[in-house]
Amino acid sequence: MDSDGTQDARGTHPHPVPRPAGPPRMPAGPPAGSWETHTAAPPPNTSQPPATPPRPARAPGMPPLPDGSAFLTWVRTPRPDAAPGVWRFGHRPRPAEEPEVIPARQLVSGALIAFLVGWLIWSLLWNGYLGGWWLLPLYAMIPDSWAQPHSFGAVIVVYAYYTAIALAIMIGVGRLGRWNEIWRRYGLPAWRRAAPADERPPAPEDDPALWNPLRAAGAAEAADRLSTEAHQGLMRDVDHARILRAWQGVRSGRHSLATFTGAVLEDGSAACPHPSGHRDLPGRLARHDLVTGQVRLGTTADDARNPYAYRGTGLALGPDLLGTSLLAVGPAGSGKTGAVVRPLAESLCLHALAGRAAVVVVGAAGAGVGSADAYDVVVRIGNPESVYDLDLYGGTTDPDEAAAVLAEALVGDLADPHPGGDSRRSTTVLAQLLGPYHAVHGRFPSVPELRQLLDGAPGPLGALRQGLQDTGQESLLRELDARERQLAHPADLGGVLADRVALLDRPAFAGFFDTSGQSRPFSLRALDHPVRVRIDLPERGHADASRILARLVLAQFTANVAVREDRSLFAALVLDDATGVVTPEAVRGIQRLRSANAGTVLTLRTLDDVPRALRSPLLGAIGCRMALSGLTPWDGQDFAEVWGKEWTEARDVTDRQIIAETPAGKAVHMLRRVITGNAPTARAVTVRQVERERWSASELAHAVPPGHAVLSLTSVSGEHAPPLLVDLRG
Repeated sequence: MDSDGTQDARGTHPHPVPRPAGPPRMPAGPPAGSWETHTAAPPPNTSQPPATPPRPARAPGMPPLPDGSAFLTWVRTPRPDAAPGVWRFGHRPRPAEEPEVIPARQLVSGALIAFLVGWLIWSLLWNGYLGGWWLLPLYAMIPDSWAQPHSFGAVIVVYAYYTAIALAIMIGVGRLGRWNEIWRRYGLPAWRRAAPADERPPAPEDDPALWNPLRAAGAAEAADRLSTEAHQGLMRDVDHARILRAWQGVRSGRHSLATFTGAVLEDGSAACPHPSGHRDLPGRLARHDLVTGQVRLGTTADDARNPYAYRGTGLALGPDLLGTSLLAVGPAGSGKTGAVVRPLAESLCLHALAGRAAVVVVGAAGAGVGSADAYDVVVRIGNPESVYDLDLYGGTTDPDEAAAVLAEALVGDLADPHPGGDSRRSTTVLAQLLGPYHAVHGRFPSVPELRQLLDGAPGPLGALRQGLQDTGQESLLRELDARERQLAHPADLGGVLADRVALLDRPAFAGFFDTSGQSRPFSLRALDHPVRVRIDLPERGHADASRILARLVLAQFTANVAVREDRSLFAALVLDDATGVVTPEAVRGIQRLRSANAGTVLTLRTLDDVPRALRSPLLGAIGCRMALSGLTPWDGQDFAEVWGKEWTEARDVTDRQIIAETPAGKAVHMLRRVITGNAPTARAVTVRQVERERWSASELAHAVPPGHAVLSLTSVSGEHAPPLLVDLRG
């Protein structure tokens, strides 16, 4: 059994899942993080056709445009810096605070009334109805020599004075009537905003495309080749991201400039390919921007509960946010898989094709997490047609490490698997068997063999003892002696572990979890490479086994990403339906992922699927939390507590009836009552600062419309976004 998870095929299936191809055409190695950087290509299987598919001239399913205008427009679209979660592609920042919005009718009528008032004042002054006092400063400015009739100097001064007075009146009434707002809303600035953007290509020094840094670094020939193919429509966003990743390897010193230039001159936009040879995903469903790494999930609602800067903007996620992990909670049919998991899985697969990420997607068979063509490895547990198997021990050769991960999978969900027992004791029991077995056989036991050893069957234990004696493994004999002594103890955990292993020792899994080297097991140690993996769990009729396997994958993921050699690759685990998967060790593992450039995406139908003692630690360990529509008030209470409270302005309005004291006042009040039907009142407004929940449990349960969700975000750099109401359908 090899250690990198890319072993030879189990068999004889005529249509295997596309496996990693041979080394790319780049003598110094592929972009940083590719499989061939760390391991040689697996030996060819003569019973199957060559694994390396021909490289397509363009992205499959995306015919090129003759002039490449779509790609060039995409790459040159501005992407300004924005708050966490804002879709940056073509984003136009809004003010941090909401401006005062005046109704158009009120604005126009106020401006007209102000103009009429200004005209009235000027008429009164001009016609002398207000006296001549306003001319006194003029008389003081005119010298006596200009006092003659028709003096040219006097005429100039008089008209200049009149103009100054008129401008002063105009400025005053303009401010009063908000003429500047009229101009901004209906004048030339509004026409400029509505006019189409200038589509002329930018100057070469301002073009954000990747070939300009190449040209500046002296790789002019490679830059010209890429620019030509981009204008011909032969380059796509994945090609741009993949070659940019390789160029970053040149700048960091991993590859030489000459090697990179040679690869680009030879293959153009197909240079430095993913090991699979694929340059795109078939049938994309979501909107992606591989320059920023974001995938758009929806639109932030124009709601008063959202900050003004977020209202109406696109909502997008990327590795900078997924690095703090994401938890989505909502009932069946609320959109967890279709609106959240599927776009994120698609985005991470695109990142893998660009050499930026490694992704493992786990879900039930047919859950809708993408077609098999979108993945390099598809593990269909329980399906005899599956080309790949799952390594039960995570590819490790250390018995203690294998025992810890396997114990987490088997009994991690049991807070107390036996009176006085815990997961550490379960790890000890497994290590007492795995160590001696590996020393004798050079491999770990298969599922049936492990079950027999845990049951304490005398035959397998006797054979294992004889093997240790023949090899002189005295220290391991003591481990086996301790295991045999514990078998007779009433509190022994071997029976509990054997019962859990029995869930995997079923006829449906007879061909899986093989350790003899006859299968093609996939190991999560392959996350050093930009691999795309999908694992289908056999939920129908094997719900308990599926939860064990899901815990196993999560435990192996958190254990392996922390010891990767290349942490520049973002590693992601997408777990569709994490029911029964959250354990104390899983929460601790998720907390450590941020520093390892990794993250998880978990979905739950309800927080009741998580033990009560772990709900608050889980919500605290996760940086991005999503509550979808249809949440129960009990689940809403947990989200309301973790989102906390904020200071807000509360207005109390009181209407008090006015009592008239004089006969005239009483007559006026009576007339007003007859006309309006209401008694005269005086309104008193009290403004207070109060602390209220950002989203209450009742609002989360009853005020989130269908197809919407409330989402809070935290980036790996520590930036926060408050809970936002998001339309996942937009």
